[in-house]
Amino acid sequence: MSRIDTRFAALRGAGRKALVPFITAGDPSDTATVPVMHALVEAGADVIELGVPFSDPMADGPTIQRSSERALARGVGMARVLEYVAEFRRRDDATPVVLMGYLNPVEIRGAGAFARAASQAGVDGVLLVDLPPEEAAGFREAFDAQGVALILLAAPTSSDERLALLRDAASGYLYYVSYAGVTGADHLDTGLAGQRLRALREGSPVPVVAGFGIKDADSAAGMAVEADGVVVGSALVAAMADVADDAAAARAGAAFLAPLRAALDRHPCA
Repeated sequence: MSRIDTRFAALRGAGRKALVPFITAGDPSDTATVPVMHALVEAGADVIELGVPFSDPMADGPTIQRSSERALARGVGMARVLEYVAEFRRRDDATPVVLMGYLNPVEIRGAGAFARAASQAGVDGVLLVDLPPEEAAGFREAFDAQGVALILLAAPTSSDERLALLRDAASGYLYYVSYAGVTGADHLDTGLAGQRLRALREGSPVPVVAGFGIKDADSAAGMAVEADGVVVGSALVAAMADVADDAAAARAGAAFLAPLRAALDRHPCA
């Protein structure tokens, strides 16, 4: 079993929901990323989503856009992101790490070469926002050969036919985008999203996690009712944006995440 499969199986066995923090690699500093990753695990993270800095992050709102710009200004690209993961693996060989980003930095290397490098570094999954499932067969084959999950996105606007396609191609977990918009927006409707999540989970062969709009313990708990886990990104990135040093970034990340972990643990699995 992969790290992702093992982790979600353990969560199901314990009756718990997954907490999946997103951070942008290279922000708030080049050297803060790995200490922050470890601090988030200690605070209750089950999976780490590591954002790959990109010049045109079309699905991201201002907070993550700015974090990506700061990281790029520090020279953080895909090669450095893989170095972060390899460094993280020296202390933690259990926590799944998923890269989240866009197709260009992968495609420029070639699917096979990238998948090999990612696997060697210790990456467990990759989520490419602008890779539609209809065009993903070659990438999926290359990733599968290296044991790297190609994680797919489902949206509120996805048709039943498209959801069936996503379920058939799913690996690792499915990422449900809670509303039509960019990350960090403030119009999450947990009731409406919950209805869609319930339908998606019923036929899904993999866990379903929900992201976009989750910013605190209450929104995390609300979305977790019908999801197998929740992703929190923009609010966490913002909490670490103006810290003084790497240790402060790690403390800020852990302090932000701990209440979300406690809120999720108060709610049994649906």
